[in-house]
Amino acid sequence: MGKKDAIVYNYFKRVFDDYQVLVAVNPIDFSGIELIVHPGDKVEKTDMQFDEGVYEDLQVDEFKESSALEFQLYMKKDFFERKGD
Repeated sequence: MGKKDAIVYNYFKRVFDDYQVLVAVNPIDFSGIELIVHPGDKVEKTDMQFDEGVYEDLQVDEFKESSALEFQLYMKKDFFERKGD
């Protein structure tokens, strides 16, 4: 198992009127991923580089702690979707 595999990310979520944003933050180097889930479950993925103030920023922006399971399900959404026969 590599060093990166041993990191436990912090997960956050905010639901807006017509979409939701999920964020994963690596607490060691503040790298992360932002997922924007649109209506119809279309998912945009963006690699992010945060700074030390990321947790305060998320709190001010009204993000709540979330689960790794929900984040990972959206990350792997394409894996679970059935493609045309």
